[in-house]
Amino acid sequence: MIKAGVLGAGHLGKIHLRLLDVSDRYDLVGFYDPDKKNAQILANEKGYKYFESAEALIAACEMLDIVTPTLYHHEVALKAINSGKHIFIEKPIANSIIEAEEITKTAKDQGVLGQVGHVERFNPAFKAVRDSITNPMFIESHRLAEFNPRGTDVPVVLDLMIHDIDILLSIVKAKVRSVSASGVSVISSTPDIANARIEFENGCVANLTASRISLKKMRKTRFFQKDAYISVDFLERKVEVVKMKEAPEQPEDFAMILQNAEGEKKQIYFENPAIEDSNAILEELETFALAIQKKSEPIVSLENGTAALDLAYQIIAAYS
Repeated sequence: MIKAGVLGAGHLGKIHLRLLDVSDRYDLVGFYDPDKKNAQILANEKGYKYFESAEALIAACEMLDIVTPTLYHHEVALKAINSGKHIFIEKPIANSIIEAEEITKTAKDQGVLGQVGHVERFNPAFKAVRDSITNPMFIESHRLAEFNPRGTDVPVVLDLMIHDIDILLSIVKAKVRSVSASGVSVISSTPDIANARIEFENGCVANLTASRISLKKMRKTRFFQKDAYISVDFLERKVEVVKMKEAPEQPEDFAMILQNAEGEKKQIYFENPAIEDSNAILEELETFALAIQKKSEPIVSLENGTAALDLAYQIIAAYS
């Protein structure tokens, strides 16, 4: 088992602590949080060991799980990496591209592994159709959330849209050609609603929308490719797969047949891929443990996290 320590015991940090504590792949050594009063309460209630400093926690673990505000990612990640520790770091990887690149380079130089917490890669609905999304040419994503002051310390692109940016970059294997965007500030000092249009060199176009002042929640992405439409509901963990094939000469009675202007006939059919129930956060942590043990590339590498952050800042620059 890999000795793991958690840095940061806020809302998400508490979830990571609970999951690492029950994981068969990790031995939770404890945690550190600068809010000593609340940290002691948590330690007393749950039995987690509280370390008096980040340095003491780093010294005691093999893998540091960084769940601090983004502003502190760079500093603590470098401390851990330079101590020879592997790092799991929540999204976004850092507060700037320069910081992200330094984290990535230092980890490579020190021979340690890092994974970024882009948890939607492990969403059961997305996993169920991932292999069916082969060459999408239009992608549309909506990620809407009710207002929560906890997330307003960063732009909505870095708080919400970056999930869909990472999914987008994991699917489209082409360079970004152009980015246009718009953003509107309603409550916060930075935009609470943002829309981005991203064009890739292979002709794929993505339209991403994120809002943190919606009246209802939505996390849905639709992929359009030749002869297929695939919808992923990340929130409800549901998928819809609609495909087309050449219509048979004698279709069944209730077959859905479309005919275009050229007279070509296509049959529409539906697929219902099995969605396996799983805890996405536990899975991302445990796949990282496997990567450490096998010395293999993590599913969401530091390079992936840096690429997502880079595109996020291109979007922010486009509407600034």
